[in-house]
Amino acid sequence: MKEGKLMKKGKAAANMMDRLPREVVVHILSRLPLPSLLNSKLVCRGWRTLIRDPFFISKHLSNLAEAGNDPSFILESNWPIPDQRHFIDFFDHSEGKVISKKLPSSPMPMYLVDSCNGLLCMHDTSRSVYICNPFTRLYIELPKLIKYPTLVGNLGLGFHQKTKEYKVIQIVFRRKLRRVDSSTTSTTSSESEVQILTIGSPSWRDLGTIPYRFIHLKTKALVNGRLHWLSKPNRYTTASLLVSFDLETEQFQEVPKPDCCGSERCLRHLMVVRGCLSAGAFHENDERVEIWVMKEYGAKESWIKELSIGRYMPPTLTQQESRHFIYSKRNLFVRVLCVLKNGEILLEYKSRALVIYDPQHETFKEFTFPEMPRWFKIIIHVGSLNWLHH
Repeated sequence: MKEGKLMKKGKAAANMMDRLPREVVVHILSRLPLPSLLNSKLVCRGWRTLIRDPFFISKHLSNLAEAGNDPSFILESNWPIPDQRHFIDFFDHSEGKVISKKLPSSPMPMYLVDSCNGLLCMHDTSRSVYICNPFTRLYIELPKLIKYPTLVGNLGLGFHQKTKEYKVIQIVFRRKLRRVDSSTTSTTSSESEVQILTIGSPSWRDLGTIPYRFIHLKTKALVNGRLHWLSKPNRYTTASLLVSFDLETEQFQEVPKPDCCGSERCLRHLMVVRGCLSAGAFHENDERVEIWVMKEYGAKESWIKELSIGRYMPPTLTQQESRHFIYSKRNLFVRVLCVLKNGEILLEYKSRALVIYDPQHETFKEFTFPEMPRWFKIIIHVGSLNWLHH
């Protein structure tokens, strides 16, 4: 009897939801974080159909981008259990809540490469490259590479808002010998070969070579329809360059760096802060990490230093790792992942620990969740039902 009453109440609630104007439902649901949106599919058949609609999915993705919420991440375990991924959502971090969700395993061993608009770029052990959505579990295998088909180079996934095209770029570093004179003396120069694929096209295109060797590739940043990396021109210099790739024109260009220290080697990694291209700078003299933000894209004078972060040792690092951390340049192992809405900073230490830094009180707090691996790769990932439509 009691069960029957509950079923009637559930049906009544579903009928009431079905009677809400469509525009009201779209307005509400399109502003929910993905875990809540997935739960909303269970409310009634009308909502389930709406949430699967490509127009709604596009609006949900657009609202997430415009809302300026705290980010979400995909964390991939490297050890002790490889090929296991978790979704970490800081949407409610301001209220003291962070969602962690273990994602279903892939049908084959896969390795995380990049993320863009809710889509992941991954590759498998046979060097095939895939685009997938970890929540809908839809995926496509990309065409085989023209050059070095058995080698997966450094891959980047990007989307250009104007052209509405997704592109995957592969950069393969090649060391080239050059003869200095008629004698046997020779030297090496650094250059990289570049291939690109517009998703939906049948094959990759060769863009030739560029005089750059990209470093710290996992800190690529996508801003203004351009991918950005740090580069070393050749093996004999410690200078770092800031290089962009325009996804529309497919041209590389150097971007002005901040004058943040006397040595050009201070830039360590890139990120996006409130939609602006930003960089983490390491200062060897005091072992502090500084966050620099380019307020106006392309304008050198618009770089400003937002804050600096002192040294810290995460408790989860083992004793052996801690000794190595102490006697090495500590902040070379620190990466700024993002600046949260409340001003706190999320940091990654040596792919082993996540730490939240409070700049107001200058305190550090390690962030963990159930089943957190001891060794991982983490990238910012927008939780979305987005898929490719050609």
